[in-house]
Amino acid sequence: MPEDKVFQLHDVVEMKKQHPCGENRWKIIRMGADIRIKCQGCGHSVMLPRSEFKKKLKRVLSHEEE
Repeated sequence: MPEDKVFQLHDVVEMKKQHPCGENRWKIIRMGADIRIKCQGCGHSVMLPRSEFKKKLKRVLSHEEE
């Protein structure tokens, strides 16, 4: 399986389903076995297992340069 979706901490990503608030942009705020993402619309954060996150990820919108 090709690993085309490369994501890092603080990247802004688009998920397949949008959040109930209407926003579809999320910021990665924690990475490990689980990945925590924060909605860029309402600020709600969700923690997903890495495998589930990879399935639900549509694309990486921007990379944060630290």
